[in-house]
Amino acid sequence: MPPAISSRQHRRAVAGFTLVELLVVIAIIGILIALLLPAVQAAREAARRTQCTNHLKQIGLAFLNHHDTHGHLPTGGWGWYWVGDPDRGYDKRQPGGWMYNILPYMENSTLHDLGAGLAPAAKRAALATMTGTPVPQYNCPTRRSPTVYPNVVFHGDNAFNADPIAVHARNDYAVSAGDRYCHGMDRGPASLQLGDDPNYMWNQPWGELKDSTGVCFLRSEVRLAQVADGTSNTFLVGEKYLRPEDYRTGDDPADNLSVYQGYDIDTDRWTCLQNIARQDTPGYQDSLSFGSAHASAWNAVLVDGSVHSIGYGLDVEIHRRLGNRDDGLPIDDRPF
Repeated sequence: MPPAISSRQHRRAVAGFTLVELLVVIAIIGILIALLLPAVQAAREAARRTQCTNHLKQIGLAFLNHHDTHGHLPTGGWGWYWVGDPDRGYDKRQPGGWMYNILPYMENSTLHDLGAGLAPAAKRAALATMTGTPVPQYNCPTRRSPTVYPNVVFHGDNAFNADPIAVHARNDYAVSAGDRYCHGMDRGPASLQLGDDPNYMWNQPWGELKDSTGVCFLRSEVRLAQVADGTSNTFLVGEKYLRPEDYRTGDDPADNLSVYQGYDIDTDRWTCLQNIARQDTPGYQDSLSFGSAHASAWNAVLVDGSVHSIGYGLDVEIHRRLGNRDDGLPIDDRPF
């Protein structure tokens, strides 16, 4: 016959953990979570960074496929008061910018062709729908999701060739327009007829269009043969700088219009010596530079289609030369 169990022993066996033991277990779990959380966050950011580089890889391939089809890289469009027009082709007659022109090579022909062949009123309505349609590959997942954001610019108007709309799709990538900001931004011609007029004055007081040194800019038709410094030594598209407080507001002048607009600082960047790529920084506005929401580096695709992660400490002169397609200067000891 087994020995009798005292009531005290029985109560202790039923009670299980004491309060002190339970607190110790909770503390250990808290420590483990604190140790694991940075690793989980780092893994998530690594996945987002990989997705970002994949977006740029697709964009770079779309540029090259556009070149194979039309004989030149996508044009930069007319001005920020225009959006893409499906009936205007892919050359300098096209008022829409590069993000509009590569849509067919991003498996988005349906979006590109909205409004094709329609009467003017119906086309304006269709193009308004387009301006409010996001493309996931045009946004960096570390910064924000591919959704629509308030239209804070036109205040009842939208564009010369589209109806008003309350929201816009926005972008986190910008094309390299060169190493000199040689012509200012404006709305563009007030009509298609003016834009087609060979006597229309496109040049701005900032400089001549012929002095543009990048791969895509106002009414550009740059051929790969004109990238004389080499396609592996020239920026094509990279992440654009944006201060964090304006990720969703539209208050930054370089992030307040649709991705399908014509030439503007929303979609173009420069590598002038003062325009160094930097991490998104609260309170600091920069409408002309590359940059990103990633902690240590920003991503860019070169004209040859290769994607690179580039540290924010890149030499300023190397950074400038990578923005110029034909300055004849070597790029030695490139750190990426």
